[in-house]
Amino acid sequence: MAAKKKEELQEEKKLSVEEAFAAIEDKIEALDSEDISLEDSFKEYQEGMKLLKYCHEAIEAVEQKVQKIAEDGSLEDFE
Repeated sequence: MAAKKKEELQEEKKLSVEEAFAAIEDKIEALDSEDISLEDSFKEYQEGMKLLKYCHEAIEAVEQKVQKIAEDGSLEDFE
């Protein structure tokens, strides 16, 4: 079972943030469906939360790399 989670994480890492957000939108649409079972809705919810976590971590990593130009022209780390 741990191998399956590792594979899922590797698949998520291959997604761009935009692709992950699109997948989240698909999950939301599936959850809005009247035909979805309780088990399927739970599965969609779990997968959506994993995608949200991935997006948050990816955006946070980019924020840490962002730099601003100081008045004297030097670069300072973004905080």
